Amino acid sequence: MAMSRRLPVYLMLDTSGSMSGDPIEAVKEGVKALIADLKTDPQALETAYLSVITFDNAANQVIPMTEIMQFKEPVLEAHGSTAMGAALKKLLECYKKEIIKNTSATQKGDYKPLVFLMTDGHPTDDWEKIADEIGNKVKDNKTFGRFVALGAGGGADTEVLKRLTNDVLLIHEMKPDALKAYFKWVTQSIVAGSKSAEVAAGGSSPLPPPPPDIEIVP
Repeated sequence: MAMSRRLPVYLMLDTSGSMSGDPIEAVKEGVKALIADLKTDPQALETAYLSVITFDNAANQVIPMTEIMQFKEPVLEAHGSTAMGAALKKLLECYKKEIIKNTSATQKGDYKPLVFLMTDGHPTDDWEKIADEIGNKVKDNKTFGRFVALGAGGGADTEVLKRLTNDVLLIHEMKPDALKAYFKWVTQSIVAGSKSAEVAAGGSSPLPPPPPDIEIVP
């Protein structure tokens, strides 16, 4: 029996020192709620697989690509700087290692991954070259189903995020409720992606409208 096609999802989370306190606690709660909600959706349970990449002084894939029922919440601690360039390199490494490609016209591989990056600051490492490399992959619509970048709070640099993707969101004030609303929206986006005929056809996943506290950066 053929294995059902996976919808891979990468959560890229800024765990730098500026996220300490209420923000990192809100992220923990958000991830917990995301998993709980996905477990109640039959289509997401069957299709969605989730990985978590964190970045502070370095980038780490703290959760490899895992089916929802087997997913265990990562330990998230805020400290250090914002190695976003390293995180983007890690994303490409994981993509090459984990994503199953089409093997024939009849044997389909994974759907194109969804990526959700969240940061509250500006990269503190070399990021421009890898950001442009990923930005080209995102905009050619062949590698990722969707790449969404969230700037959280007044210190977030949306110009950096625009180098990566046209799907840039912004929370003006770093409030726990706004971060939790973001993760609720990510959940809705994953559910929509798992049901989408566009994903099945190889196109971009649709995104639901963001919640009131989150604006789309034009």
